[in-house]
Amino acid sequence: MKPHAAPPHAPAGASAPAAAPSERNLFDRIDLHLIRVLHQVLTERSVSRAALRLGMHQPAVSTALKRLRELAGDPLLVRNGAHMVPTEAGQRMLEPAANVLRAAEMLFTEARSFDARTSCQTFRIAASDYLDPLFLPRLVADIQRHAPLAKVEIHALTREGDYRAQLALGEIDLVIGNWLQPPDDLHMARLFSDEVVSLVSRHHPAVRRGWDEAGWLAAEHIAPMPTHPGARGIIDQMLDGLGLQRHIAVRSAYFSLIPDMVAGTRLVLTTGRRYCERVASRLPLAILPCPIAMPPLLYYQLWHARSQHSSAARWLRERTREAIAGLQQQAAPPSPH
Repeated sequence: MKPHAAPPHAPAGASAPAAAPSERNLFDRIDLHLIRVLHQVLTERSVSRAALRLGMHQPAVSTALKRLRELAGDPLLVRNGAHMVPTEAGQRMLEPAANVLRAAEMLFTEARSFDARTSCQTFRIAASDYLDPLFLPRLVADIQRHAPLAKVEIHALTREGDYRAQLALGEIDLVIGNWLQPPDDLHMARLFSDEVVSLVSRHHPAVRRGWDEAGWLAAEHIAPMPTHPGARGIIDQMLDGLGLQRHIAVRSAYFSLIPDMVAGTRLVLTTGRRYCERVASRLPLAILPCPIAMPPLLYYQLWHARSQHSSAARWLRERTREAIAGLQQQAAPPSPH
């Protein structure tokens, strides 16, 4: 016996018809767990890596991906040579999936208001390692002290990562670094400024003889790798504005190793005084003034509009500001009696 058919027309003034059964069934088959798997698989572009990040067994992730493919009517992730890449449909689903997960995370957090003592939230921070070397350890210790159940992820600012997209997708909560001109599409707060100086070995000729502008430009400089192809570091952007160019002999993706390279060579690292003072205290290094007048380096914290009013995100930004302020007080010379 055939099921009774619905009338072809609803009476005048009736409310809009409900979703078709197929649409309702599709929605009922989607749960938050599937969205988490979808987002992680598309982000990692690997079932095995997604399983590790999710704390799941790989067969379980494969089963969930199979369900997702059936629901989407699309393979979502396909092989391209030795790698897996999202399909066009999969790529379009990445940002909405991140939005759903972030909204779900905030739904109850914001309803309860943020309580650091009981929060199990994960704070994701992307930061450069050429700030004060004591900053990130201090910030992590501060978060753990005030929010003992929370988790912290420290991400690198690298040429492989797009921090704007990561902020928009909710993959990171906060970016900390220095920019000559911070991006105007993000919210920001200035943290501190720092004098530009040069760091050299104690045996560098300039320690005894000093140097002028020409000598400094011709010296063998070492610089970090650019954050993305074609990018110019802040020091070089400043020099570009003056119509000058220095000789960069070495570039390193590992900023924290640069002082050790400088200590045994004639290389010159030019960066903020605060970083140089920290590393010069443990290595045979000397800090020299830069013979070219440059404006101070300005350091900021950046965040996306999505977290502007989040109480948890505001708490994290306040912890960041206080960590920097504490280090500034620590470095300040004692006041005379």
